[in-house]
Amino acid sequence: MTNFVHTQFPTKHPGMVRAESIASAFDDLGRHFGKQFDTTKSLATMLLAALVAAMVVVADQLIDTWADGHLMAAWVALWVVAFAALAVLAPTAKRAATGLSAALKAWSGRAAQARSEAQYWESAMADPRIMAEIQCAKLRAEEAEIYKLDAAVPPSQQYLRYM
Repeated sequence: MTNFVHTQFPTKHPGMVRAESIASAFDDLGRHFGKQFDTTKSLATMLLAALVAAMVVVADQLIDTWADGHLMAAWVALWVVAFAALAVLAPTAKRAATGLSAALKAWSGRAAQARSEAQYWESAMADPRIMAEIQCAKLRAEEAEIYKLDAAVPPSQQYLRYM
């Protein structure tokens, strides 16, 4: 007997194949740029652009008053100010961006640590086992502090501490 039905269909949907290839291309692109992306450099560039834009606006306002007959000279002066500002402010913007990035990273770490501790404390309030672990750790820390103090006191005077 012969089959009248031939099921030679693709096993994957063509649209899904295209979507997966696009997603993998974006993933590869993200990994490629993720290695080269530095937040400090981009922040420095943005700060530098903002400072140069402010300097160009100020120069434009100053030049606008005498540019009636000297349009070419005003245009050249404006670009001289722009490039001079780029040259002068680049190291300052880089230092500011590095400091700002480090401060932001430290703040983010402290905030994450505080959230983690608050979440752990909430768990400890609900679970007596976690609270017992915290109390044991606290007692161990106090005991270690006592032993550290005992090591600092000469043996001949240690008996005075416990009287």
